[in-house]
This record gives sequence, C-alpha cells and structure tokens, in this order.
Amino acid sequence: MAGGEPGFAARAVTDAARDVIGLGTHLGATIDWAVRSAAHIPLPGPSRNATDAATAERWSALATAAALDVGAARVLEPHLDALAILAEARADGIAVDLAALGVDEDASWGVYAAEGGAARLTARQTPSGWVLEGTKPWCSLAQDVSHALVTAWTGEHDRRLFAVAMTDAAVSPHRGPWVARGLSRIVSAPVDFTAASAVPVGDDGWYLRRADFAVGGMGVAAVWWGGALPLLAALRAGAAREGADQIAQMLLGEADALSWSARATLLDAAGRVDAAGADPGGTGDDLRILAERVRAVTATAVERIVTRSGHALGPGPLTVDEEHARRVSDLKIYLRQHHAERDLARLGRLVAS
Repeated sequence: MAGGEPGFAARAVTDAARDVIGLGTHLGATIDWAVRSAAHIPLPGPSRNATDAATAERWSALATAAALDVGAARVLEPHLDALAILAEARADGIAVDLAALGVDEDASWGVYAAEGGAARLTARQTPSGWVLEGTKPWCSLAQDVSHALVTAWTGEHDRRLFAVAMTDAAVSPHRGPWVARGLSRIVSAPVDFTAASAVPVGDDGWYLRRADFAVGGMGVAAVWWGGALPLLAALRAGAAREGADQIAQMLLGEADALSWSARATLLDAAGRVDAAGADPGGTGDDLRILAERVRAVTATAVERIVTRSGHALGPGPLTVDEEHARRVSDLKIYLRQHHAERDLARLGRLVAS
C-alpha cells in the first residue's frame, strides 16, 4: 500500500501525473490521465481468480492517486470500477456488445447505481434492443465521461445493469444543482434518458450479486486513506518544528496510529479478497461484512485525522494554502459516501444475522 515502497501501478499513476497540468482541477486532462493510468492497474481478486497481491497493488494505486489529488482519485476510482465490472462479466461468460456503443481504448467510464427521491430510470426491450427511459440521480461527471454503467428498473422490484454511451443525443445530463465546496468540479447531478440505446450487462440482479460488488466499496476506502496521507505529513512537519509543544506531538501520534490502523485493515482485506478470488467456490470470508468493516474503520480514521489536523495546524493552511484547503473540503464530501451510523447499523445487522 502507499506509504511504503510503491508498487508498479502506484508508480505508473505518479509517472503519468507528471505531465498533467491541472490534475484534479482540469477535468479533460484528469480524465485522460485516469484512462492512461488504468491500463497499468490490475483487476481485484474475484475478477481475476488469482492468488498474488493484485488487490493490494490496485488499492495502493488508488491511495497514491488520492495522495496526489483527491479530485483526481474521484475521477479514477469509478473508471477502474467500471473496468472491473466488465471484466467480471466476461469471467462469468456474459457477452456485452460494447462495440455497439463505440467503446474503444480511450473510453472513459462512470458507474451510476444510486437511487433516490421520485427519480426512477426504467429499461424496456424493443425489437431493436434495450432502451432506457427516465431520470437517474447522482451521476458524477456525466457531462464529461464517454460511457457509463447504469442500473435501471426492469420491473417493480428488479434492476439490471446497462452500458450506455453518454454522448448519445438521447442522454441529457443536468448541470446541477451542485453547490459543493468540496469536489466542486466533480459534478454529481441527475441525467435524463429518452429512449436511450443501452446494452445489458448480466441479468436482473447480477450487478448486486457479483463478488466484486463489495470489493469496489473497499477501493473507495483506499482512496479516503490515501487522501489523508498529506494531512499526516503536514502534522509531522508541524510536530518537528522547533518549539512544537506536546500537544502537536500528541495529535501527530494519534493521527499516525489512526492512519496505520486503516492501512493495516486495507492490507488485510486485500489479502482476503485475493484469497476469495483464488477459491470462488470456497467458503472464505463474507465479502459484504468485510467491506462494511473496512469502510467503517477507514472512514472513522480519516474523519478523525481531518479533525485533528485542523486542531494541530489551526486556520492558517485552511485559509492560505489552496491545495491543503481543497484537500480537506474534498475529503469531507467524499467521506459522505460512507453513511456513518446507518452503515454501522447495516454492519450490525449482517453480523447479527
């Protein structure tokens, strides 16, 4: 994992970033960087059915990207998730006609599976193929990526995953509302579909049943942890300054222990994911419980590091250091993908059942 000796994928992410002007702030350049970087990042365990440390390598690359820029990692993570989903479909013998959507090696991907409010996206089969109708909420970068994997309702209680071309004239991303101060350039807004052509990826329910569903959520936790590493470095620099008091050292010590606990949790989980991929028919660990634990431990640690960095460093870097201030704001928004007490309640239900 990042924070130690970087692996090949993490080095590739860093090397590709050296040529990018506006990483995390210029969306076009950042998306191009994400597509280039993804070519060097391995798939996670269940997608590969292998036994080496590919999942740790993958999460290290995500953490490294977040250490460079949280917004950039927010672009890279769903693109990688989409590629893993498509790879898992191939491994399951599912044919997906991506050529019909104009997918090539330069394609950039989003993954839109959220539900909320009155918005509802439905799918229906026509003589010429599947089409999507309705509105999908919370679609990040919908105006900027070329393609997306989208869940849609095929019946009252059934959902299926579809691949779509976001450049289709029948696809209309909203520009907002998006007033977030963190991840301000990563607009997450509704998208309207009007008989938009779509290609199914698996049958009803496959998206939620697949082994990698839980693994993708743990990849997000790796991003949270990586995003906090520069805050830990700032705390270390502050505690090392001449005249630093015991409080500065205590806050550094607490943040260091929190970061180490998250790193150890992610490394342990990566090994378990690869073991599950090597023996998909075995009992192994319940990946859903594992994912909930990993996300809870990491989110708690990173939230605490963000808070303690503010206590240690004061208002200065939040008001005069653009990179630091943006990182803190970005992390606070990104962490809300963990639903705090509600996700802990779900973990409790899983453990109790």
